[in-house]
Amino acid sequence: MSARKQLTTATARKPARQPVSDNKTKKSDRNSKKSHVIAMLQSPKGATIAAMTKATSWQQHSVRAFLAGVVRKRLKLKLDSKLVDGERVYRIAAAR
Repeated sequence: MSARKQLTTATARKPARQPVSDNKTKKSDRNSKKSHVIAMLQSPKGATIAAMTKATSWQQHSVRAFLAGVVRKRLKLKLDSKLVDGERVYRIAAAR
């Protein structure tokens, strides 16, 4: 057998990685900043950019990117916003 074939057969025998435990990921997801922001958005009052910034210690542009990229695009949730007392309030629209 050639040296090249020996290398490819040796690398093909690597053991598969073990899956990550579901308990660990579920626990960390519950207490994550992302889940906290989504909970804020699901409340009847909604949340402002300033409130989300304070709760997560993210910068304003990071909060806006999260709203556009994760909430709207990845999770496909409808995000409503309206101006209340000079501040923009965001909330996740109720499913119809």
